[in-house]
Amino acid sequence: MEDANRPIAADEFSVEESPDGGNLSPVADQLVAIAEKLRTGDMRSVLEPMLRAPKQSGVAAAHSKARPSHPDASALAEQRRQYADMARQTYDIRRTRGTIFGDPDLFGEPAWDILLDLYVAHSDGKAVSVSSACIGSAAPPTTGLRWLGVLAQQELVVREQDPEDQRRVLVRLTEHGLTAMDRYFADVVKRTAA
Repeated sequence: MEDANRPIAADEFSVEESPDGGNLSPVADQLVAIAEKLRTGDMRSVLEPMLRAPKQSGVAAAHSKARPSHPDASALAEQRRQYADMARQTYDIRRTRGTIFGDPDLFGEPAWDILLDLYVAHSDGKAVSVSSACIGSAAPPTTGLRWLGVLAQQELVVREQDPEDQRRVLVRLTEHGLTAMDRYFADVVKRTAA
């Protein structure tokens, strides 16, 4: 059994295989959703997102292609943008707490900081390198790497080669990780609204 406390080097990560095995299932799901909107005469909701969507290139495009499609992808993306704002605030508040009390190590929670950072990056369409994720953990690099390993074992994050620079390893939330973060922020919203 591998020691979970052992620092994990960036080169020990493997590239995640496509969850759909390279088939066209995400595209088919999008086409079914578009066909349903067309059938009900909702042409505007089909065309507006396509016309407003910015063109992606490079890592952002490769990163977005790796994500599964959802029937109501625009609503999910908007919800995640709102939750990402909450994640940014949470991350900033955590940094302020350490500054005010004079010792950031008092409140260390590297795994949570990594998840917050990756959630915000996902919403912004930004790729995050392993070294940047370690910095985002607000902990020493070896601690950040160790926690990335734990999060990978929990299937919350995945590391993969940067398609534009094979020397760089990127890290992102898995669909399981994204869903867990969505559920967390939905629960926070529900509790604060009550």
